[in-house]
Amino acid sequence: MELDALQKHMLETISDLHEIPEGAYNIRDNGQSAGRNVTANINIVSKEDKPGIDIIVKENTKNESVHIPVILSKEGLKDLVYNDFYIGENADVLIVAGCGIHCGGDSDMQHDGIHTFHIGKGAKVKYVEKHYGEGEGKGGRILNPVTKIFVEDGGLFEMESVQIKGVDSTIRDTEAVLNAGAKLIIKEKIMTHEQQRAETNFVVELNGEDSSADLVSRSVAKGHSYQIFNSKILGNNKCYGHSECDGILMDEGRVVAVPSLDAANIDASLIHEAAIGKIAGEQIDKLRTLGLTQEEAEQQIVNGFLK
Repeated sequence: MELDALQKHMLETISDLHEIPEGAYNIRDNGQSAGRNVTANINIVSKEDKPGIDIIVKENTKNESVHIPVILSKEGLKDLVYNDFYIGENADVLIVAGCGIHCGGDSDMQHDGIHTFHIGKGAKVKYVEKHYGEGEGKGGRILNPVTKIFVEDGGLFEMESVQIKGVDSTIRDTEAVLNAGAKLIIKEKIMTHEQQRAETNFVVELNGEDSSADLVSRSVAKGHSYQIFNSKILGNNKCYGHSECDGILMDEGRVVAVPSLDAANIDASLIHEAAIGKIAGEQIDKLRTLGLTQEEAEQQIVNGFLK
């Protein structure tokens, strides 16, 4: 496939791609597949009963990647997709997703992606998902990702979820079920401004012995934006669970953290941490002595916090 200027810009922003990627990929543009490639170890098949694809990774696959970016630029489009990932035992792969919306009109544009991961025994997956909105239009840029994760014995699922900017409304639902020795690591970074709203919901079931989860959310709320962080960890066996919410408030922004820990086993160890507040004055003063303006100092602090 050949990329136009907008597609190139969006792919670089949400997937760090400067050209068509090597390896397996499926590029979705305005609700349709715009390009696809498979490899000997990774197959991508269109669903027959609903929009979406199945991504099948063979067991023992190593050092391969899958890119599945989504681009929306058609005014008023509301896109819904179901993607299912089947990761074979002992595989080790990188999956890069993300959605970029370019809004040029007055109608809302929306992408809802329902991703379900089946991680085989001993398999490792790193999943990177970025969300971004832009354009001069007055319509809303709406993204509602749903991620369902099932990790078999000894498997690892590591997720980096980033909302760069420009998303007016998002509800991010993540559910995970972990078997014995399975690990879940999630790092979330969110930036909101103006009247934007972001809601994060984590529900993790630690069912297997020695399973573990580490959920960390870092966010910056500017303008009159609102964020809410809900996390629920259920310890149903000997396990370790940790959730953390760190938020920076700027202007009239608001951040709410609602943790829930449910220990149903005497050997379950569950922890939650939260810290929400404005940027410390001494941090700004220190940077201003180096010649930065107030605004530049604040931006440097925010960039470091979300790095």
